[in-house]
Amino acid sequence: MGTIGKAIYTVGFWIRETGQAIDRLGSRLQGSYYFQEQISRHRTLMNLFDKVPIVDKDAFVAPSASVVGDVQVGRGSSIWYGCVLRGDVNSISVGSGTNIQDNSLVHVAKSNLSGKVFPTVIGDNVTVGHSAVLHGCTVEDEAFVGMGATLLDGVVVEKHAMVAAGALVRQNTRIPCGEVWGGNPAKFLRKLTDEEIAFISQSAINYSNLAQVHATENAKPFDEIEFEKVLRKKFARRDEVYDSMLGVVRETPPELILPDNILADKAPKVSQ
Repeated sequence: MGTIGKAIYTVGFWIRETGQAIDRLGSRLQGSYYFQEQISRHRTLMNLFDKVPIVDKDAFVAPSASVVGDVQVGRGSSIWYGCVLRGDVNSISVGSGTNIQDNSLVHVAKSNLSGKVFPTVIGDNVTVGHSAVLHGCTVEDEAFVGMGATLLDGVVVEKHAMVAAGALVRQNTRIPCGEVWGGNPAKFLRKLTDEEIAFISQSAINYSNLAQVHATENAKPFDEIEFEKVLRKKFARRDEVYDSMLGVVRETPPELILPDNILADKAPKVSQ
């Protein structure tokens, strides 16, 4: 931003400040009739009495997610947009490198009709697809829960097992290692191939890397976000054929390039 740009930015800042001051003065003059702005009470991490969420510093929790009460989230795990993890009447444990995708719900059971207590335990490198519901169940390491699947109280998904999208797994069902279950109610469909088992592990790695991208973006201050908006508008990339017709070469500004260690397919550059 050049000298003229900085001057324009400063003038704009003072005009906005003046407008806000005038608005506050008008509100005071109106007395009890003045406009009151309603502030959102949403909290990403929320205590519940003596129950406090414990989230590893390297985990990503999206701003619109809700992690409430007795919940532990391990290193490198990601809780995506719109998710709710409610550990109120029991505990929720999420291991390392696990991803719980957008709009999923994780809750617990204080006890069922037989008096059994059901916390929810999710292991390491687990993938939970969008809009899944996990209630008082156990999902072991490197298991996969498809989009929209529902796991009821007492369900155990063993390591390297897969629950198909949209499945309803009934209470106290155990899904053995290496099997795919699906349907309503969920039943055994087939065995997983070696490639599918490898995909489960790779899926967790991919989401861990993607979470770093989102964490980086969500950590940006307002000024940086606004500055990048200007850059994107100025350096918007067009079709290569269109650019070649104009004889234009467009280079992405360094501010819009992610660090080499963020994406999985970008290896750190080695100086020679």
